[in-house]
Amino acid sequence: MKSNDITRSGVYVKQPGGFKAFIPKPLPPEPAIHYDDELMSVLSQADHALGRLDGTAETLPDLDLFVLMYKRKEAVLSSQIEGTQATLADLLRYEAEGKEHINSSDVREIVNYVNGMNYGLERLKTLPLSLRLMRDIHSRLLEGVRGSDRNPGEFRKSQVWIGTPGCTLANAKFVPPPVPEMMTALGDFEEFLHSSEPMPMLIKVGLAHGQLETIHPFLDGNGRIGRLLVTFLLCEKGILHRPLLYLSYYFKLHTAEYYDRLQAVRDTGDWEGWLKFFLRGVYDTAQEATFTARRIVALREELRRLRLTPKGHELLERLYERPVVTVQTLEELGFPRSTAHNLLDELVEQKVLREITGRQRNRVYWFDHYLKLFGDLLTPGLDAP
Repeated sequence: MKSNDITRSGVYVKQPGGFKAFIPKPLPPEPAIHYDDELMSVLSQADHALGRLDGTAETLPDLDLFVLMYKRKEAVLSSQIEGTQATLADLLRYEAEGKEHINSSDVREIVNYVNGMNYGLERLKTLPLSLRLMRDIHSRLLEGVRGSDRNPGEFRKSQVWIGTPGCTLANAKFVPPPVPEMMTALGDFEEFLHSSEPMPMLIKVGLAHGQLETIHPFLDGNGRIGRLLVTFLLCEKGILHRPLLYLSYYFKLHTAEYYDRLQAVRDTGDWEGWLKFFLRGVYDTAQEATFTARRIVALREELRRLRLTPKGHELLERLYERPVVTVQTLEELGFPRSTAHNLLDELVEQKVLREITGRQRNRVYWFDHYLKLFGDLLTPGLDAP
């Protein structure tokens, strides 16, 4: 049975305006996914890598703090894919200083992403993933930021297209389904999410992400919703007990292949090629997260051996939650102002913290040891360290 049937994933249909739009077929694909040796191998590797990540994370003294940092990391990367210029350094300083200091609108996009993610994860504790939940999350992603005028929380009511800036429907690289066919495809998509038909869960997640990107149901923010979908499904189905896997870094690193693989699904029905790419991303990302978790455990053990005052050790433990701090931050954490100054001096002397502004007032302190574990994201902004 030939698995790359050109109409396997859907068909291009000429529209009244003369352009061709893609009408996706319901999932799962027909003919069914062909599990050759390569696909079986990458599926097995991805499954084992996720298991190691889930197990390793449970060894962390405070898993919630690790999850918090990974949420920030994903929010930054996913927003950068959409053109946001702010970095992790910008976000952390925004949190620490309690004011907009650089790329303010871009930082708000990242904050919205974290809020949308947290909202979705909380709702998943009592409700299944659904179109309604995706709309709710979408409204939070675009609230008060770029794209806020593009119907946040609502499926599109007009035709969209994808291509180079300035392209038209006539020369677009890809034209998603018109609105009536889009609504039908979304109904089929939700039915697939809730289907109990036996299927390896990572295969289901990969198919779901690819299908949602093809349907393109929103005027803006489709990529962010599609990437969150991966994590939400893994958590909802019990593959991960905590939201620790985020593929934005992998997709950003392999942007051209990501789009080419999705387009090959539409043009030639090559779901297998897309799934192999997706599963390699799961494997690589899980491996990286596991490595970082182990380095965090080692770092905490190392720093706990420092000769600090009891309050110094107490603050040190809080830095994993708030790795960029000010005197005001310490007051929010319950330390008196006079004590805060002494503690900051103590941890600077022990080279745990580094003051990054050079100012005499409103100083900002950076938890170097911890943040270096996420150094790939600390590209400086204009006034970042």
